[in-house]
Amino acid sequence: MTTVRVMAIVGAGHVGGRAAQTLRESGWRGVIALIGAEPHLPYERPPLSKGLLTGEREPAQCQLRTRDAWQQDNVEHIVATVKAIAPDTREIQLVDGRTIPYEALLLATGGHVRRLAIPGAGLDGVSTLRTLDDAAAIEPRLVPDARVVIIGGGFIGLEVAASARQRGCHVCVLEGAPRLLGRAVPATIAARVHALHESKGVEVRVNTAPTTIEHTPEGALAVSLANGDVLIADTVIIGIGIDPADELAREAGLKVQRGVVVNAELETSAPGIYAAGDVAIFPSRLSGQLIRQETWHNAETQARIAARNMLGAREKYQDLPWFWSDQYDHQLQVAGEPVLGEQCVTRALPGAAEIHFNLDANGRLVGASGFGPVSGFVKEMKLARMLVDRGATPAPETLSDLNFKLKSLL
Repeated sequence: MTTVRVMAIVGAGHVGGRAAQTLRESGWRGVIALIGAEPHLPYERPPLSKGLLTGEREPAQCQLRTRDAWQQDNVEHIVATVKAIAPDTREIQLVDGRTIPYEALLLATGGHVRRLAIPGAGLDGVSTLRTLDDAAAIEPRLVPDARVVIIGGGFIGLEVAASARQRGCHVCVLEGAPRLLGRAVPATIAARVHALHESKGVEVRVNTAPTTIEHTPEGALAVSLANGDVLIADTVIIGIGIDPADELAREAGLKVQRGVVVNAELETSAPGIYAAGDVAIFPSRLSGQLIRQETWHNAETQARIAARNMLGAREKYQDLPWFWSDQYDHQLQVAGEPVLGEQCVTRALPGAAEIHFNLDANGRLVGASGFGPVSGFVKEMKLARMLVDRGATPAPETLSDLNFKLKSLL
């Protein structure tokens, strides 16, 4: 009796889809089982808070590939919820009773959106944004003069704020911390992002926490704040981050640490099981410490490495962290790990753009953070990212000198 050879992927989002595609491109001719709870084909998430909310993109434009491409590659897209994983017998148990044997398995389960633990957080008109369906529910409510309260001043909240303002909404952003964007960017950049949103008509309140949400007699939403103020909204959007969806791995006995722990080859503590994307916590190339990244770049690059390693390639994941955020006509980028730096040098660019370079104790570039209008910023930031990736050790004064060309350091 011949055993069917199956490459299984749990999670049919960006990571899962790109991994399935890579398995075929790498020569796998057996079964590919792509299992996900959402009915949609694999899609990218960045447009959810931007193009889909502004109406500039359609859901089909978010898909990694067309339905025909998946069919041509003979990828079996299974819409189902996984109940359990059995590493010893290499089987996946679905809630509907089916069992899928696997030769190698990729966990691409992503994350669960965090819920706000206050009364009224589940009322109609209060939404989170994580999926295509979430975006489809929010977009029709972003009409001119709609009152929108966004809880959370991170990247998702601020991108939604920019999209809502583009649609003509009245927007208020609430952030419980003293500044926007937490520790993700330097304080000076966070202040500039704050100022940009206020210049576009967004009311930004930091050090502000909601306590309850209630319906008003008129059918609106009343958001009560800890300081006693009450905000009236037509729509409330909660954007306070995600938690890694690592429960399947934990219940299967895999090593978990606020994410599924993997080695440099993205393999978990169980042989033959890999993890990638938002759910994976992996060793940093710069520090060797375990890190987790919730970015498009991380999903795209780890999916390919994990897929090839499922086939025995044994490649190490060497990409450095990198992400961007588009807000109005500005862009914010962070490359590397700025927190590892002991010295910061600022390069002030024309057009009110700036890049902050972070160097470690040995003078090696370990991070760069930049912000500014897209037109005058992207080219310089691309060079900055390349320098961080190569571990350059430039003289600090050259980084701040606009007469010195970054390209010459390459």
